[in-house]
Amino acid sequence: MGECWDAGTATFMILGDICTRSCKFCAVKTGKPLPVDETEPQKLAESIKLLKLKHCVITSVDRDDLEDGGSGIWSESIKQVKLKNPGITIEVLIPDFQGNIEQLNKVINSEPDVISHNLETVSRLTPKVRSRAEYDRSLKLIDYISKSGIRSKSGIMLGIGETFNEVIETMKDLRNVDCQVMTIGQYLQPSLKNLEVLEYVKPEVFAEYKRIGIEMGFRFVESGPLVRSSYHAEKHIL
Repeated sequence: MGECWDAGTATFMILGDICTRSCKFCAVKTGKPLPVDETEPQKLAESIKLLKLKHCVITSVDRDDLEDGGSGIWSESIKQVKLKNPGITIEVLIPDFQGNIEQLNKVINSEPDVISHNLETVSRLTPKVRSRAEYDRSLKLIDYISKSGIRSKSGIMLGIGETFNEVIETMKDLRNVDCQVMTIGQYLQPSLKNLEVLEYVKPEVFAEYKRIGIEMGFRFVESGPLVRSSYHAEKHIL
């Protein structure tokens, strides 16, 4: 956290703190979300201005309860951050919008510098790990982002039962949709209700994934036990 803040980068979560999904790895509260705060985009932009950030990452809970999936607030948030913070760069880490391209286009048309959407895990484990999400649907979403001309990014976590070969196959799947940036980190169990850690992956294995990823053609690969989605995010726009 200190490393990111020292680089003038911080991550913000919009659309509340209650998610409509219940992914087995995540500690965010699940339930019926509160009504949307229509002034949140302006508040977010002002917070970023007060912090004098050079780069920001914006993420959100899933809002399957909303007709637009929260895409309207997403779009307005990006626009307001740009308006009040000239010169800032923006990465957005988005949900899958249930595969709705119209909602995704609202984010794309707001022109953030990087659009990230995490696969989280390998194909075989997706039904166990991710609530309502689909591996192939996520890949299609990343493919659409790549074709839009905006830099695409994705990430997975290790230690929940995946094999080495499955990780390599996932990396290949991402390159096949021209994903440019990938993060790989160690899963840590946030509570007793979440998935158990089955393996603590050795640093040299993370290093090998990075080497292979760069050879595959990823522009950036962040791979290490403490790596998370926004780690070194400010470098991924270069």
